[in-house]
Amino acid sequence: MKKILFLLPLALLMSCYEAEHNCKDFKNGKFKFEFDVNGEKKAGFFERKDSIEIETFEGKTDTSTVRWVSDCEYILQKKHPKNRDEKKAIGMKILSTSKDSYTFEYGLVDSEEKKRGTVTKVD
Repeated sequence: MKKILFLLPLALLMSCYEAEHNCKDFKNGKFKFEFDVNGEKKAGFFERKDSIEIETFEGKTDTSTVRWVSDCEYILQKKHPKNRDEKKAIGMKILSTSKDSYTFEYGLVDSEEKKRGTVTKVD
């Protein structure tokens, strides 16, 4: 009984800090993304329409297919890769959302190394 009384307030406290996940709000639209590369902040823009994403980053525009694994996870695959590295799929996972932005984690599919970034809806 003492264990239950101890764990109940802890469980209630943890439920108050559960991250918001309104991932469906971000399946389509125009977005700005930001992430760090070796301590340097980078930014770019993309437009996503369900299964297609057109990204502009550092003056280059690329098109990728989007395969939704769940409401909050998808896999990006370049439509016209120029080399072996660009052929590798990237797994994206939305960790939390707010009204007009989300925090995400990304990395090559089948890789343990993950990085994080932020996306803001611009339209």
